[in-house]
Amino acid sequence: MSSRLSAGVDGGVAAPPLLAGAAGGPVPAGIGTTRSSRRHPGLRVAHPSVAGGAPASIDLGGVAATESPWGVPERLALAIVAANRIATLPYIWGGGHGSFDAAGYDCSGSVSYVLHAALALSAPEDSSALESYGDPGPGRWITVYANAAHAFMTLGGMRYDTSGLSSAGSRWQTIDQVPGGYVVRHPVGL
Repeated sequence: MSSRLSAGVDGGVAAPPLLAGAAGGPVPAGIGTTRSSRRHPGLRVAHPSVAGGAPASIDLGGVAATESPWGVPERLALAIVAANRIATLPYIWGGGHGSFDAAGYDCSGSVSYVLHAALALSAPEDSSALESYGDPGPGRWITVYANAAHAFMTLGGMRYDTSGLSSAGSRWQTIDQVPGGYVVRHPVGL
């Protein structure tokens, strides 16, 4: 999986082409059929059409999940579908805190929404609470960066941050350098 996002047509950053949402969407070459996720029937996770049989079962912190033949856990796939769903919604301070469903999201509301979709968070958290979320250090697939003033995350090596809305019109952006002053955490098993 690439650690960089492709440049968008408008000069922004395009969302990662890993998954097809329920309404369709970009899918990388070699991806054929999609199937509904067992846990989220409205989300569709892309799978290779000819890729060595059934996905392998993996343990993700006590939550059974599958790993695609190319090594992407289903929970990461669910997170990316959710991130794509809200990537261009407006920034609304406090958005996503009272409920995961909102007209717009702030930084921690966005991170909470994506973690919830990945079956890794049951209630929205603000950026201060995300400083003690999950396990310490970077994750293999998902990493949360938080301090009292801001939170963002990486998903499969791609940065997802509300700060991208002002420059690229999307929460997706390339990872340049992670600034200091953030507590680095990750969901258990991811």
